[in-house]
Amino acid sequence: MDFQPYDRETGLPVNEKYLECGLPLYLQLSIKNIAASWEIEDSGKKDYHWDIAWCELNADINAAESGQEISPRQAWYLRKKYLRMERED
Repeated sequence: MDFQPYDRETGLPVNEKYLECGLPLYLQLSIKNIAASWEIEDSGKKDYHWDIAWCELNADINAAESGQEISPRQAWYLRKKYLRMERED
């Protein structure tokens, strides 16, 4: 049996990968594009399309959140993981 640890305070899984389930297809494609771009950048090479992929994903996250296709929690999870943004509260 696989045991998934949960946060005692929130009752939510500690592994937040579940926040990527059921994303709209356009958002999945934008994530795929930025992941490929980050892979190039992180290897030390220059991806001349990185800024396009980053802006596209940022716009798609904002659209999905404002259109209530994803929750604010999902939106910030995606921003942190794929755009490498930090939330300033």
